[in-house]
Parts: sequence; structure tokens; C-alpha cells
Amino acid sequence: MKTFIAHTVQDTEQLGARLAARVKGGVVIHLRGQLGAGKTTLTRGFLRALGHAGTVKSPTFTLVEPYVIGDLHIYHFDLYRMNDPEELEAIGIRDYCENRAICLFEWPELGDDAVPAADIDLCIEHQDRGRVIQLQGRSGHGLHMVNGF
Repeated sequence: MKTFIAHTVQDTEQLGARLAARVKGGVVIHLRGQLGAGKTTLTRGFLRALGHAGTVKSPTFTLVEPYVIGDLHIYHFDLYRMNDPEELEAIGIRDYCENRAICLFEWPELGDDAVPAADIDLCIEHQDRGRVIQLQGRSGHGLHMVNGF
């Protein structure tokens, strides 16, 4: 497990950018933390580092926001307002997370078993005037990415 302290929004975005530099596609990242912890901020840094120039918003009401950057297919999920994990099956969750796609899940615990297992588990917690961000590899692929961080 790796632990980082982010004092500013820019620190959180930079950590997302550093994570993006380690990702080689075909990865599932679980983003955990309270409302306002910085999950979408970290995702914004991640996507911008990969070359996305547009807006990055939390897909709270749409459930998933797709991004295509070059050859990469990235799907940003926010399950906070999901009523039932069956909604993931209805939208074809398995199709999103195949073919070397990068899938980032905010609130993965709300999707129960419908959410694929994490390669990387990322937890953001408020602490004093900043955030504590912990990265933990949960698969061989995830461990390789986190250990090289």
C-alpha cells in the first residue's frame, strides 16, 4: 500500500496524473471516500494526463461517462445514486469492462457483485486541511502499478 498527502486540489489532480502514467489499459480502479473527498478531482487529473482536454464531471445522474482518448476507452462510473445493482447489468457492465478498457468506479460498494474486482483500490479521506490518499494493488497487475509508484 502507498499513502500520499494532498494539501490542494492540484495535489489530488497530480496524483491522478501520476496514476494515469502507470496504467497500461485493462484496469479496474475503485475510488472510495466520502462525498466531496476528491474522487472526481483525482479522475480529472487522471483523464487530463491521458490527453482529455474537456470537462470532467461526476456521472452521478448518468451512472457512466465514457471517454475515448486515442486507442484508450475509459469509463468513469459513479454509483452513488444507483437504486439497485441490477441497473449495472441492465446497462451492460460486462461490455464496458472488457477489451482493455480502463474503468474507474466511484462508490463501488453500492454495486455489490456486479462491479468487477479492483486491480487498484484507492481511498481518499479528509485529514486536517488536506486529504490522505491510499493506493492498494488488489491483483498482480494492480500490485505492479502501485509498487512502481
